[in-house]
Amino acid sequence: MISLLARFFIPEHQHPEKPHVRRAYGILCSVMGIALNILLFAGKYIAGWLSSSIAITVDAFNNLSDAGSSLITLIGFRFAGKKPDPEHPFGHGRIEYLSGLAVAMLIILMGVELFKSSLDKILHPSPTETGPLAIAILLVSIAVKLYMFYFNRRLGRKLNSSAMQATATDSLSDATATAVVLLSLLITYLTDWNADGWCGMLVALFILYAGITTVKETISPLLGQPPDPEVIQQVEQIVLSHPEIIGIHDLVVHDYGPGRLMISLHGEVANDGDINLLHDTIDQAETELNEALNCESVIHMDPIAVDDAAVEAMRAKVVSLIQTLDAGISIHDFRMTDSQAHRKLIFDAVVPHRFPGGADTAHQQIIALVESNMENCSAVVRIDRPYAQPNH
Repeated sequence: MISLLARFFIPEHQHPEKPHVRRAYGILCSVMGIALNILLFAGKYIAGWLSSSIAITVDAFNNLSDAGSSLITLIGFRFAGKKPDPEHPFGHGRIEYLSGLAVAMLIILMGVELFKSSLDKILHPSPTETGPLAIAILLVSIAVKLYMFYFNRRLGRKLNSSAMQATATDSLSDATATAVVLLSLLITYLTDWNADGWCGMLVALFILYAGITTVKETISPLLGQPPDPEVIQQVEQIVLSHPEIIGIHDLVVHDYGPGRLMISLHGEVANDGDINLLHDTIDQAETELNEALNCESVIHMDPIAVDDAAVEAMRAKVVSLIQTLDAGISIHDFRMTDSQAHRKLIFDAVVPHRFPGGADTAHQQIIALVESNMENCSAVVRIDRPYAQPNH
């Protein structure tokens, strides 16, 4: 249904990578979610009232909260699409992450309230009536929620939307919760045990789990997380496709919302190359990155010595020594200077976050290791952290 509606309401529906198309998909799915959840709420509330079932009533208000969640997601997509302004030069894309977090908090709040209501039903049980209407409504609800899970998950992955992924997770938990409610009706019908309150509590626990999981998924991009390996691979392929660029390091990807990336990196070039040619190459690589990844990129040009056997031999020795501390350490910007039988080794070392003692300890140990094993050598070392670890 979503695909059919997209063909009518989204002219460029086959190009979800475009920001305005992505926003249109988000709005369409949010409106669809609001409509379906309001219908489910109305149906379940009537069924809960007719059967005096707290579990069905709990599930009904869960759907009402889902309608509110879809409304928040809709607002998030609308505001996330605003153009950059003087106060927010990187745009408003992170509002989508905030809307996903708001959805998660609403889910948790609803789960707490429904848990309390179910506990009250356990402590003060009341008769529950079963009937074909209530069962039919629950079966339809399960089917609708599974469909919502399917299209939200598919489009969430397609659009790289944390808010839609959160909605998909919530829809799956809702389908499971409704199945539990249906089970409670069957148990009550087939036995003398009133499982209504207990199943309502189980539904509330499902809701709480979904909310906590969603919080973890939506808060990570707000705090700042490593870029996807696919993004790193694309950057490497594009930049290193230029023969003049020998290697890359210090790759940093700033995420200001889906489709709003800022990329910076250092590109290694031969120190004896034509500076104008190299500059043109760097500019071309930046342009290709911007077009391929819909980003803003900056490449710093790092000149390094090539075809220098002595430097390469010394660099290999230093790498071999340093990796005795941690095999994950790499070095770059390696330079060597000689003066009156004394040699200075200058380089940057990329140290994994897991290194015991942190950056200061790594700095001290690397210098001590090099100077104690390399005769007449001193080391000048700068410690880098791997914000995005290249694949090669």
